[in-house]
Amino acid sequence: MKRFRVTSTVLLCASLMTLAACGGEDSATTAVSTPSASTPSASTASSSTAAPSTSASTTAAASDKELCESAKKASDDGRALLVKAARSGKAPTPADFKEILTDLEQKFTTAAAAGGDGKVARIMKQFAAEAAKAAAAADPGTAADNPAFLKVGADLSAACKAVGVTATF
Repeated sequence: MKRFRVTSTVLLCASLMTLAACGGEDSATTAVSTPSASTPSASTASSSTAAPSTSASTTAAASDKELCESAKKASDDGRALLVKAARSGKAPTPADFKEILTDLEQKFTTAAAAGGDGKVARIMKQFAAEAAKAAAAADPGTAADNPAFLKVGADLSAACKAVGVTATF
């Protein structure tokens, strides 16, 4: 049961990170994405979202496919962080889950803002809200393993599959 919960949380975190990475970084350089992946602090996320929002306003809203590709990348990044924590020889801590969920929430919120009012952007906003709730809990790993979060992840997976991006959130 504990392993299932960790696995579910890892998948969820990875999904959140993928979506968060896609929004503002589509028009940004890879130099912007590297610092946010290595230091998911609030100050870094704020500074990296400020620059892309300016360029995003001058271009058209991101397509659903672009949002899904970004979401997939954020999800993969989150999974990598969980795998790294698991390979350290000890179970991921609540702090690890909080960091991952917070990073996913930030990336998904940023990406969804770049997506306008499209279906994927709306689902990403819901996903980001669920990630924020889970990150704020005393035990983020357990909080992320809830029906609402799993449903939003399934909805996002289905919406992305419909536009040609296969990912599990």
